[in-house]
Amino acid sequence: MERQIYGKLVAWKDSPRRKPLILRGVRQCGKTYILKEFGSRNYSDVVYFTFERNSTLQQVFEKDLDPHRIVKELSVIVGRKITEDTLIIFDEIQFSKTALASLKYFCDEAPEYHVVCAGSLLGVMLARDSRRDEQRSFPVGKVNILTMRPMGFREFLLANGKGMLVDYVEEEYAFGALSDAMLSECLTQYLDYLCVGGMPEAVDCWVREHDMGEVERIHRDIVTSYEGDFIKHAPPSMVSKIHSIWNDIPMQLSKEARRFIFGHAVPGARSADLHEAVQWLVDAGLVHKVDVVKDIKVPLKAYSDSATYKLYYCDVGLLRTVAGLDSSSILLPDPNYREFKGSMAKNFVLNELMCDSESVPFYWTSEGKAEVDFIVPVRNMNVPIEVKSEDCVRAASLKVYVDRFSPERAVIVSKKNVRLSRIGYLPLPLMWLFRDFVGLELPVEGVGNGPEGPV
Repeated sequence: MERQIYGKLVAWKDSPRRKPLILRGVRQCGKTYILKEFGSRNYSDVVYFTFERNSTLQQVFEKDLDPHRIVKELSVIVGRKITEDTLIIFDEIQFSKTALASLKYFCDEAPEYHVVCAGSLLGVMLARDSRRDEQRSFPVGKVNILTMRPMGFREFLLANGKGMLVDYVEEEYAFGALSDAMLSECLTQYLDYLCVGGMPEAVDCWVREHDMGEVERIHRDIVTSYEGDFIKHAPPSMVSKIHSIWNDIPMQLSKEARRFIFGHAVPGARSADLHEAVQWLVDAGLVHKVDVVKDIKVPLKAYSDSATYKLYYCDVGLLRTVAGLDSSSILLPDPNYREFKGSMAKNFVLNELMCDSESVPFYWTSEGKAEVDFIVPVRNMNVPIEVKSEDCVRAASLKVYVDRFSPERAVIVSKKNVRLSRIGYLPLPLMWLFRDFVGLELPVEGVGNGPEGPV
């Protein structure tokens, strides 16, 4: 399966400022697969080492951190010489602090070697070590870091053999509305994606078998492995809190709450009681934390409130499964699904925004009377996004925002066809084009006092 991050790996290989690379990302999002695929396409040789349950490998790093000695002993282990045209993959590197620390010396003393690393919960380790003042094992400043996400919708389309649809959309959207037939096909695939999500194993199962029951079994196995990580890797005092927050997110999203309410997750709890548990889920990549912003200035982060936020899942397919939502409710008309439909759409939009960004967007509220789903910094603009799960484009909250802040661009994301305007329409399935969309030159009627849409 083609992954968007592949191009970034090629750029890393060719960079004159290349350092050892750490690829972080939520468990089972495809890190090991893409590193091996990248190696096979771009190097004459690939050597793969995993530190999980491998005491012999860990011993190689215990004598000292001399990278030349380490490479020599690794060559003996694999039975062939590791050269400058060999990609060295260290997997599950979190199991060896000395191996992680050795990356500093690969950077400083042996930059000719191409070293890439992956591992579960590296985000937790990075965040933990950044808060410590002593005994750091993380080689700060001596590594390049990339974050891998579950598969976005564009990647899902390509995996499903819809490359021609992707090409059509990318060639035509800039000219305005797509044909009704092509928009309908995009929306059909979008509904499938809401059910399947972007975890590679689930996508592969769907592509090969089109068996939603098997997809859901894979989802449940993934969720079980995540919950096992809570027990194995989180501080014991935090485990039950992490479980409670993780399981409460779908419920709070369904209620369209203006912020995450801790007392719902753990009765009687306050923000201070659960802050560390929330941050653990964020550092693990399982959850995205979207902070509120009360004023729209530059930089937007300076005007945000990190104590008031919403939480979303890293993958919309997992959200569906944890919420207990049957796929038939999404694929077939179901009046009982109306309330949660908006939450699914918003989680989808956020996941798409995160596919090519390290920065989480914000949301905006005004005295509890108006709320805009996402505010996204794009170039020199703060672009508001209002998400609608159907083809409705009336957005009272967005009107309040536009009247108050007069943004250069605003976007209503729904099932409505493309419209280029100061307040533009972008179909939900086309969210992968959002940043390009808001950079398009507007037609004359969309400028100044021209039509802006029924907000």
